[in-house]
This record gives sequence, C-alpha cells and structure tokens, in this order.
Amino acid sequence: MNEPPARQEAASDPACWSATSQNPPALRLEQDGTVILSGPWTLLALGSRIKPLEQQARRLAARRPEGWDLRQLSALDTAGALLLWRIWGGQKPAQLACNPDTAAFLEHMAELGGSDRPPKARKGVLDQLAALGRATRRGAGTLLELLTLFGYIVIEMVGAIKNPLRMPFKEISANVHKAGTQALSITGLVGMLIGIVISYLSAEQLKIYGAQSAIILILSIGVTREMGPMLAAVLVAGRSGSAITAAIGGMRITGELDAMAVLGLSLWRRLVLPRVLSLMVVMPLLTLWTDALGLFGGMVPAKIELDIGYMQFILGIKEMMPVVNLTIGIVKSIVFGALIALVACHHGLQVKPNTESLGQQTTTSVVLAITLVLLCDAIFAIALRNVG
Repeated sequence: MNEPPARQEAASDPACWSATSQNPPALRLEQDGTVILSGPWTLLALGSRIKPLEQQARRLAARRPEGWDLRQLSALDTAGALLLWRIWGGQKPAQLACNPDTAAFLEHMAELGGSDRPPKARKGVLDQLAALGRATRRGAGTLLELLTLFGYIVIEMVGAIKNPLRMPFKEISANVHKAGTQALSITGLVGMLIGIVISYLSAEQLKIYGAQSAIILILSIGVTREMGPMLAAVLVAGRSGSAITAAIGGMRITGELDAMAVLGLSLWRRLVLPRVLSLMVVMPLLTLWTDALGLFGGMVPAKIELDIGYMQFILGIKEMMPVVNLTIGIVKSIVFGALIALVACHHGLQVKPNTESLGQQTTTSVVLAITLVLLCDAIFAIALRNVG
C-alpha cells in the first residue's frame, strides 16, 4: 500500500497492533465545531468498527463541522483513507489539519480514486439534446464509413470481374463453408420450431372461424417472405458476423494487418471482399433451408390440430402462395448478407491492438448488424406492401 513512511512503520509495527485495543480508532466533535480523529485508522484496527465509525462520522459531517483534525492519528493506511473519502463524499474538507505525511498520502489517494471536483450536476434539456446530437453524429459517421467500405468493395469486385485471376476463390469457398454449411443445423432447428409455434397458435384461432385451410396461406407467406429471411439473418449476424469481426480483430492484435499493408496486399480484396461475397451467396441458401424446415414444422401441427393432410398442405402451398413472395424473401436475404458482412468487416478493421477493444467491437458489430437488418426489413415491408 502506498503510505507515508511514518504511517507505514506505525501500521506494520507489531507493538502498534497490540496497542490497538487500548487506543482504538475514534472521532469526536469539539466545542469549536472541529471533528478530531484519533488512534490508528488502519484495516486491522478498524475491523468491525468500520460501520459504526462511518455512521458516526456521517452524522457529524451532516452537521457541517468547522473543520477536520487528523493530527492525532497514530496510523493511516489505504483502508482508513478510503473510509475518509467516503465520509467526505469524494472531496477534501475546506478546513483540514493534518501532518505533512498524512496530507501527501491523502493527495495520492485523491489521484488514484478520489476527486476534488463536485459531483456532476443533473443534465438539463440542452445537455440531453447535445448528447442526442453527438449520438446522431456518431451514427452518421458510422454510416459514412460503411458506404466508403462498400465503395471499396465495388471497386475490387469490378477489378475481379475484369481479371478473374484476382478473385479470391479459396477465401470465398472457405467462408461459404464456415458461414453456410456449419450453420445449417441451427438455422434449420430454429426455423422448424418457429413453424411449429406459428402453426399451433394459428390453429386455435382458425378453428373458431372455420377457416382451417387458411393456415396454409399464413405459413407459406409468413415463413417465406418474413420469418425465413429474418431468422436466417439474425442467426448469421450473431454467429458468422461476430466470428468475422473477431477474426479480423485478432489479425489486428497479432500485427497481421500491418504486415499485409507492408507487403502491399489489399485488405479489401483479401479480407472484406471474400466475406461479403460468401454471405451474399450463403444467405439465400440458408433462407431456402429455413423456409423448408419452417413449413415442415408447421405442417405437422396442421395435421394434428386441423386434420390437414401432408399432401394437401404441400399442394395448398403451390396453389395459394404467389411465387413473388419467395422471390422477395431471397432478394431480402442477399441484402441482409451484404449488410452483415460489411458491418462485421468494418468493426473488425476498427479494432485496436488490445483485447478490450476486440470484445467491444465484436459486441457492437452484432448489435448494429441485427439493428440494420430489422430496419432494412421494415423498409422492404413498406416498399413492397402491395406486392404479392
């Protein structure tokens, strides 16, 4: 502990500890309004007296004493100093009498954890508006950075189309396997469970009105147009998006990104472009897989609750569902995949060379990706409300 030499000797001397019971830590209020502290204010000496002393000291502090006198302290360590800081509310009293060693120790404690500044005032309306403006500016800056990154990707893609040898096919294949093949189980399971839930909840209401066959229309349109693309996007954002951010951020920590820049390798072509293209390829396939499992999950409760046969259910999907709904779901999934990859790569490149930044950017990446997916889905729903 960082204590003044005189206080350290007093605090560590066995004779001091043996005398603690005879001269315990105490404080009293003099007639002139000064609070005087005496005895050893150390961790061992305070012991079970901490709470009673703190309560007594707070009562005395509430009476606004003229000053505080610490000159009769026989020892002071970090525990005693922190107790005083709590009593004083993080501020040194205006009138404080103490020895030079104690004063230096308290100054050191103020630098570590205390503060001489008054507590922050409650924020007013203008402060809240200013905070809202700063948040809006940060959001606009992030959006501008994402658009800039998208521009780099378009340039690299055009160059790869002109010269196919520049296309990173191996990286694309590896990312398709990681983001697509390994995600089939979780997306299929969630899609099936959602289909079961929607089917059971709808069946109870449809039986009341005698519209059992409407469950086919509800499931086919709801799953293929909304739930399939949305579920796949949210799961990919949480699974693959976080993995992309962590992978690129790890390369920042280990210095691989700097090494690539020194070698003249394009970060956009080698890191960002393969991930964007792979998610744009994977998302429609995962969406179709989720749609199929979701409809299968809804087909079983329809048979049990409404006595709709499996073949009748499948033929009903073919007759009732406009194909444009499936097309809309696939188009949405492609856009969702590009958004997730861009956000994940952007935050991965924003990672600073420390593990705290890596965790923070990974969390921000997932949250922002899911938020943008929901926002984009709402825009699609409004723009295509009369289609299908």
